Formats: sequence, structure tokens, C-alpha cells
Amino acid sequence: MADLFKEILPSILSTKQHCLHTEQDERQYPHFVVGRALSQFPDTVLIANEINKYPGLDNKLKYDFLLNIVKPCRRPFAKWAKRVEPVDLAVVKEYYGYSDAKALDALNILTDDQINSLKRKLEKGE
Repeated sequence: MADLFKEILPSILSTKQHCLHTEQDERQYPHFVVGRALSQFPDTVLIANEINKYPGLDNKLKYDFLLNIVKPCRRPFAKWAKRVEPVDLAVVKEYYGYSDAKALDALNILTDDQINSLKRKLEKGE
């Protein structure tokens, strides 16, 4: 299996050397992760979106498309964007037993005084 960060992404983004040599490499091609990595750059986000429109394509076709369409240049890798959880989400989830989505809706409705009251009710003695 070709390594994602040492072979596959560099081949698409800069080197343009084909790295999927065997049928097993093609089967194990991580198209979701490659698409997510390409969505981190302003010049490749639309290309990643375009390939996501066709989920039924073979992995080899997806890889060949990206290999030939993405302009080779050096792009700085940064940490991937992650979701930021609101501060009091855990309090609302624990008190009401809500899921993340319901707790976010409840946070939009609750006032600061009500959230502080929930925190006091959830305090546990040692």
C-alpha cells in the first residue's frame, strides 16, 4: 500500500509520479482522506468537490483525475481544521441527557444565569 502522506498526496500535489502500481494499491486508495486533504487548499478545494460528485468512479480514475488536473506546486501543510466545541456544551448534555445537536439548540436558548444554575446542580462533592 502506498503511504498517504509520503507518496499519494505528494504525487498529486507536486511530484506527479504515479504511485498506485498494484491492484491492491488501487483498492486501498483512501479517496475520502485525499479529498479532505485537498479541501484544505484554496486552489484545490473546487477540484476535490468536483471528484466528490462522482462517488461511483473507480479509485484509479479518481486518482488519475487528481494527478492530472491539480497544478504542481509546493503547498504548506497545516493542521486540519477541527470543530470547536462550545464551553458549556458538556454541562447541558450531562444535565438534560441531550445529543450534541439538541444541546447546541438548548445553548442558544439558555441564559448565562440558567447555565450557571445547571453547573451548580451538577457539582459533585468529594
